[in-house]
Amino acid sequence: MPLTRVIYLTWLKLKGQLCLLLGQREDALRHFEAMSDIEPRHVYALASRAQVEDQLGRPARAIALQRELTRLTPDQASASFNLGFMLEKAGDLEDALAALREATRLSPALDRAWYGLGLVLIRLRRFDEAIEALRKNTELQPMSPYGWYQLARAHVDRHEPDEAAKIIRHLKGFEPKVAAQLERETGLRSAPSA
Repeated sequence: MPLTRVIYLTWLKLKGQLCLLLGQREDALRHFEAMSDIEPRHVYALASRAQVEDQLGRPARAIALQRELTRLTPDQASASFNLGFMLEKAGDLEDALAALREATRLSPALDRAWYGLGLVLIRLRRFDEAIEALRKNTELQPMSPYGWYQLARAHVDRHEPDEAAKIIRHLKGFEPKVAAQLERETGLRSAPSA
């Protein structure tokens, strides 16, 4: 690739990033589209376009761009994760499930992919699988209350109040506000210490 082309792509990228910092999404999008016009398979431009389209509330365009990105980078878990997130937000739960499963396959340590997978499985009312995914998330991110909160909710949905109460007790040790919220929402109290 000629040096002038590389410099121009870098200039467009920097302009796009600056526009994003200034909250000028449409202008940022134009710069990223110009990058794609020059280099149609430019991964950064494609990823940025997908994210900006999503932020602008144009899910169909965002998802189409993100699908293209996953085709160009089939080994990148982040591309599959972002696709799953966009699909879940758009209500396409089965495709979201597939994308998030792919993200966890590509990067088993990607805690947010396990969390997203758990959320989609909850929405699909597949609580056994959701609990498995959320357990993996809490193993990878033990101090984040979000996975624990959703794990407790899944146990409640699966009619396992004792398991949810154990999680409430666990949360009291490092996130008492989240534990109190779970108690209010579920009507449960933390399980006594063993």
